[in-house]
Order: sequence, then C-alpha cells, then structure tokens
Amino acid sequence: MALKAMLFLFTTFLVFTATVSSKDEELKEVTYVKEPEPAQPPAKVPVYAPPPPVKTPPSQSPPPKAPAYAPPPPPVNTPPSQSPPPKAPAPVPPVEPPTSPPLPPVKSKQDCIPRCDQRCQLHNRKRVCMRACMTCCDRCKCVPPGTFGNREKCGKCYTEMTTHGNKYKCP
Repeated sequence: MALKAMLFLFTTFLVFTATVSSKDEELKEVTYVKEPEPAQPPAKVPVYAPPPPVKTPPSQSPPPKAPAYAPPPPPVNTPPSQSPPPKAPAPVPPVEPPTSPPLPPVKSKQDCIPRCDQRCQLHNRKRVCMRACMTCCDRCKCVPPGTFGNREKCGKCYTEMTTHGNKYKCP
C-alpha cells in the first residue's frame, strides 16, 4: 500500500516538473523587443506677457458709503404672570416584596425537602446545595426563608455549623 502511495507521489512530481520546465522553454523563445521612438525636439513654451493696463476715465460720483446699522431695540421687560407654585408629588407608599406563606414546622426529614428545594432553587450547584441544606435542616430543624441570607433566623445551630475547611456549611 505504501509503495502505491510513493509511486503516485513520484509520478505527480514528474508531471508537475515537466509542465513547469516546458513553460519556461516557451518563455525563453519569445522575446519582446521594443523599438526606440524617434526623439522629438522640445516644444517652445510661449512667454507670458501681462496685458497692457487699461486706463479708465475719472468719474464724478463719490465712492459708495457703508450702510449704517441701527442698534437693536432694548428688550421689553414684562412682569411675570401670577401662576400658582408647583405642587410637590404625592409620596409613593413603599412596596413590600411578595412573601410566601409560612411553611409548617420541621418535624422530620420529609418536611425539609420542600423548604430546601425553595432555598436552593437559584443556586448554580443545586445538588450540592440540597445535600448541605438537608443535613442542616435535619440537625437544626430549621431552614431560613428566601434563597439567600436570613441565616440568623434559624439560630446558632444553623449559623455556626461549619465544614472541615471552616466554611459555613448551611446555605
């Protein structure tokens, strides 16, 4: 198989070099000779002569005067109209964030599943968050509300539980 590939490459090389060398021979046979052009004498350039000055008869009229500009009239001061002062905008009542209904108290590991699912719903590593949350919920019987923060609502058990690397365990 390798012999066939080598033969193919060799024949391709020979054909290519034969084609290139034949084109070189054709180029050598054809030579272009440019015939010299006859030299032309330089053309005479006409010399520029300014036109003779033209004399005009003196005129009897005086030169024109620049137009006189009148200063602009002074601005007219009018007393401001009596309008009521603008009223302050009405205060906007603060908007309360929507709150979810309170979940029933945690009694068993089965009660932790919906709470941890809600707590870890926005986490980028949901399985890791769920595993840690389930452990914390099972030990402390509490899961903080929301998806982040509020850890202090579950007490010392939830806030002080750490991993072997001294990082907070509970999400």
